[in-house]
Amino acid sequence: MSKMREVPLGLLKLAAIVLAATIIGKIFTGLGFPETNIVVMYLLAVLLVARFTSGYQYGILSSVVSLLCYNYFFTEPYHTLAVNDPGYLITFSIMLTTSILTSALTTKEKLLTEEANERGKESQILYMLSSKLSDASDMEAVLKIAAESISHLFQVNVGCIYIGRQSEPLYIQQSGKEQIHRGVPDAEEIRKKYMDLRTEYLEEEDSYGYPVNGREHLLAVVKIDKTVHAEKLQEKKKLLHSIIENVSMAMERIEVTVERVRDRENMERERERANLLRAISHDLRTPLSGIMGTAEMLMDMTDKEDRRQGLLQGIYQDADWLKSLVENILSLTRLQDGKIVIHKEMEAIEEVIGCAVAHVERSFPEREIQVEIPDEFRLVPIDAKLIEQVITNLLDNAVKHTRPQEAITVSVSYTEDELLVSVRDEGEGIAEADVPNLFKMFYTSKSRSADVKRGIGLGLTICETVVNAHGGTITGGNRTDRKGAEFLFTLSLTEGESEIV
Repeated sequence: MSKMREVPLGLLKLAAIVLAATIIGKIFTGLGFPETNIVVMYLLAVLLVARFTSGYQYGILSSVVSLLCYNYFFTEPYHTLAVNDPGYLITFSIMLTTSILTSALTTKEKLLTEEANERGKESQILYMLSSKLSDASDMEAVLKIAAESISHLFQVNVGCIYIGRQSEPLYIQQSGKEQIHRGVPDAEEIRKKYMDLRTEYLEEEDSYGYPVNGREHLLAVVKIDKTVHAEKLQEKKKLLHSIIENVSMAMERIEVTVERVRDRENMERERERANLLRAISHDLRTPLSGIMGTAEMLMDMTDKEDRRQGLLQGIYQDADWLKSLVENILSLTRLQDGKIVIHKEMEAIEEVIGCAVAHVERSFPEREIQVEIPDEFRLVPIDAKLIEQVITNLLDNAVKHTRPQEAITVSVSYTEDELLVSVRDEGEGIAEADVPNLFKMFYTSKSRSADVKRGIGLGLTICETVVNAHGGTITGGNRTDRKGAEFLFTLSLTEGESEIV
């Protein structure tokens, strides 16, 4: 409708300016001014038409009309379009060419000025948007700014739906000057529709949907009411995309900030938990050592046939189990705090295994552990104390899940550059659901036998941490040759630097 009004308005401006130039030309003629002044007046008319109208067509039309008016009113024979003097044809040609060039240059300059002004306005809009988004502290504020800016740009209702990963879906709609919070009907369905969108936008029943994509995932969707003119949508396409990019960066900034805050809170909770565990473990270790020492002394003072001997053995074993648990907790807190330094020295793995087996057999004297050592003797670069703890934890784990008559075996083998140590048993095995979670911290099986003494899920976690710090690997699962479980860890035979874990 606006373009239809522009045409008669432009023609009216053209007619008025050319008429004014003709009247002034008549005045110049009456005053006896030369014809060159009249020609200049018509050139000025062409410049004014080009200045106050839009488009090249008005300037070219004004050049032709000005030439005809000059010929009709100011050249002999007057009031006709005939020409007596052929020299006027050259004058007309020069005048027409000059008028057209002048009109074209003026119109181009005007269009460039308008384009520069438009870019300036867009830059101002983006600057104001960026300023507001930089001050936004949460996702709701970003959605409000985005909805308000795009609604102001197109003068229609605009909705913004956040469906990212950091918080619950949120929908804010700008309707005139009012902002409305709406419920998100099905965030997953919206995500599916826009994740693999191959077009610039998705045309829906009552809106145009534009995705707001982050670097790794879909962040939000902008819905522009269909009452917007398609021409205006196309005209403001670049500015709209710039707004969406700014909104995307603001959303990603807030997501990263939220993630950092959560990580900081998690780290603080872990630190507090580690401090609590450390404090409790230190307080428990001393009385447990006293209980074990007293129980051992009373066992030595009691006759083997005395019924109290079994009670004392039970006290000793339970206290030893608790002490082992406390030691694991202390080791875990040191590992998490990076306070354990691995000092590798050339050690005989046979001696390390022997110490671990002796420790377990002292706690469980009724159990017999088989050890398979190859004839080849080699020294291995390890921290003997930590590797002994790994083997002890694996053996304790095997004892818990086997009956006295079921065999437990520790075997050693060598490859060209690795040491392989396996701990196998013939017990109940590992439930399939537990296999992927064996080395997770605080994970305990929910399917174990009722008579198995429960732990808190730290032993295998410590084993994995220590072996990994040595540059090795550890795996666990069920045996393939018979019933039972098997844990295998490898250590490099080449000496490396000491590490802090």
